[in-house]
Amino acid sequence: MPNLKTSIKDLRSSKRKTVFNDRLRNRVKKSVKNIKDSVKKGDNKKAQESLKNAYKVLDKAAKKNVISKGKASRKKSRLAIQIKKLSKDNVKTTQKGS
Repeated sequence: MPNLKTSIKDLRSSKRKTVFNDRLRNRVKKSVKNIKDSVKKGDNKKAQESLKNAYKVLDKAAKKNVISKGKASRKKSRLAIQIKKLSKDNVKTTQKGS
């Protein structure tokens, strides 16, 4: 436990910041998981909508330094690639069937 007055105040603020940062990290995880679930199910439309939300959440997390800018960029890129593969698979299956 800190002894100095400023250290005590700093501890309070760091606890408060930890709560906000954890909340934002959980939002990032949930948004990424939503996309992965949509891709697994093959629901292209829902995946596209979830991607927009994930971009927004990842950008906010990077802006507030909860995750690094590079990590946000990397996650966005990989999610977009997964959705692109999903839409290509859907196109291939419809062409084969006709």
